Amino acid sequence: MGYIDERKNFYEKIPEFWADMYGQEYALFKPLFIEKEEADSVEEFGYKVSQILFKTAALLQSQSLDDDILSLLGFPDSLFPFLRFLTPLPKTVIGRIDSIETLDGHKVMEFNSDTPTFIYECFKVNGLISGHFGGDDPNAGSEKELKRAVRSAILTSYRELITSHSPNIVFTSHDDNIEDKETVLYLKKLCGFPSQYIPLDQLIIRKNEGLYDTEGKKIDVLYRQTFPIELLIQDKDIATDEEIGLQLTDLVIKKKLAIVNPPSAFLLQSKAVLAVIWGMHEERASYFTEEEHEWIGQYFLPTYLEPDLFLKNKEMFVQKPVFGREGDTVRIYDEKGMLLDQDKHTTYEHYVSVYQKYVPLPKMKFESQKGTIEGHRMTGTFVINGKPSAFGYRVGNRITDNLSYFLPSCIK
Repeated sequence: MGYIDERKNFYEKIPEFWADMYGQEYALFKPLFIEKEEADSVEEFGYKVSQILFKTAALLQSQSLDDDILSLLGFPDSLFPFLRFLTPLPKTVIGRIDSIETLDGHKVMEFNSDTPTFIYECFKVNGLISGHFGGDDPNAGSEKELKRAVRSAILTSYRELITSHSPNIVFTSHDDNIEDKETVLYLKKLCGFPSQYIPLDQLIIRKNEGLYDTEGKKIDVLYRQTFPIELLIQDKDIATDEEIGLQLTDLVIKKKLAIVNPPSAFLLQSKAVLAVIWGMHEERASYFTEEEHEWIGQYFLPTYLEPDLFLKNKEMFVQKPVFGREGDTVRIYDEKGMLLDQDKHTTYEHYVSVYQKYVPLPKMKFESQKGTIEGHRMTGTFVINGKPSAFGYRVGNRITDNLSYFLPSCIK
């Protein structure tokens, strides 16, 4: 039996998983065999990087911080109260650090702190593949960590509300996106609490009152794992032109609704946070300890709000919108500032950009339905309740996009 038939037989046993997307192969079948030391190094990387990111979030959420800084990071002033709203949750419940594996260790590309996907692949499917091929799952035990985190986030969020009835918990996503919907349904099942799944367009918001389900019952906790705040705030009522997205953030501030991930996760979503960290590192800011400065120098890439320094030093660099996903609106420039490569999508063109030192993703050959092909490998490391957890690989173009493959892995 060949690759295509073996793969088909395996993934047919996981009907809720989107092994194919956009009419083509998404999940590869044959795993990348890695040494245990690689899994250990990813865990160490995830721990140190998340410490830096969370500490920076605490600084940016400070009431004494100048509003101009938040504006510089690309946030509209209408969201400042929401961004500064503190909750008892970790800065993000489920976040994912995307990194480049180099000879000098992993380097941070970005932090998908607010609405990361790739969850089901790493926490569930990777273990099934590892078992099938007789290897050890590098993410063994991580699904239990995820379950505890989701349950804890829901309970903690609910306890902060001004209410005492049994919680109305709603998981939501766009109903027509299989990846988003199945990811959310997976988390819903994991949580184990009585809850509902309601598509985004069926939620009802009443200004200053609350968010309601399809039966008119007030929602207490909204789990919006795949719906970004930057898209939410663009929502307007077609009939009245009211900004219903901002009404929802207002409900959160007034403790009439709890959302997961919390506001701090959206704050960290801006790639400009990486420019803040690098700027403080270059100034040797006392906010970070000497050890933390070592971590920043080791794991973070030079990132700025302007490309001037790269042009002056004749270095390749990448331009990225502060908000953006799946490589959308990303451009790579050569040493002279000439465009080398870009993603075909420009959805996030209107956002502020950051400019990051270009470091190539490692290349590798892998088996697919098209035969043995070559691609660029990116690592995604999950941070669950502030601690490093499962990780996984995507392989594809030089700019990782929504057509990149999921590459399972297992320990030799």
